[in-house]
Amino acid sequence: MRKGEIHVYSVNWLFADLQVKVNPDTVTEGQRVTLTCSTTCTLTGSPAFTWYRNGSPLSLTNQRLQFPASIEDAGKYSCAVKGYEDIGTPAVALNVRYRPKNTALSVSSPSEMLEGSSVTLTCSSDASPPVQSYTLFKDNRAVNSRTKSGQRYGIKKIEPWDAGEYFCEAANEIGTDRSPHIHLKVLCLKVEINSDSVREGEMVTLTCKNTCTNSANGSTFIWYKNGQLLSNGVNQNHNFIARSEDAGSYSCGVGYNTHLSSNAVLLSVKCGVSQKVGRMFARVGYSALDFQTTMLRLRHSSTPE
Repeated sequence: MRKGEIHVYSVNWLFADLQVKVNPDTVTEGQRVTLTCSTTCTLTGSPAFTWYRNGSPLSLTNQRLQFPASIEDAGKYSCAVKGYEDIGTPAVALNVRYRPKNTALSVSSPSEMLEGSSVTLTCSSDASPPVQSYTLFKDNRAVNSRTKSGQRYGIKKIEPWDAGEYFCEAANEIGTDRSPHIHLKVLCLKVEINSDSVREGEMVTLTCKNTCTNSANGSTFIWYKNGQLLSNGVNQNHNFIARSEDAGSYSCGVGYNTHLSSNAVLLSVKCGVSQKVGRMFARVGYSALDFQTTMLRLRHSSTPE
């Protein structure tokens, strides 16, 4: 046997019982922990060590490591004598327990919802050991769930009294953590009309009103006629000069919730002198506004003094 082969054999024998000792192997965040790269053999001099966490090398060279544990310190540790990294130890786990962190409350729909729509609030958190309980709060009071499964809280038909400030609290045996607040707004939409019976050529004004809060300000509105979406209605007020084909039922909604709308109002449009005059104006190139202005003047001039 060659001399070089005897040297390799002796090194392998020297580090055969090298092992990592973790004391304690499970700690609570902030608690001190000691890691030792241990061997029963006597090491001459002051050898440096290489440490690994989850297989990645660390910039630590002492045989013994002591530190207050943080979440980032959790993992599997192994070590080797520097220069002999191919003779490393088996990995040993350090478990770090911590209270819930990064707790968040999410909403399945926009935070501004139409009365009657459904919504699910979901609480999530990161914890070790895992979260044992989630509690939902509305206006600083714990909510009694209607439909609750674990960390989810469902409202099948949202009502005006469901509006408010919501947050959730996650808890495990170490402690608790609360999410940021979410403000849920409920819109109760109603269509108002200046007159439900008009003649052709008269101005019609439809207004989409929110009767439970004034949170509708800034919303994008959508309008329906006989249940069909109107492409030209995006404002809270929908104005037009009546034509016979405009007769029908009108309702409104909000832009992000196209499957729910307000109760409908019925508009009837009467034909008569106004229709004939309107057609005459159209033939000579006058606009609908010119027609409406002329009609108003005629009505005013025919009013008895």
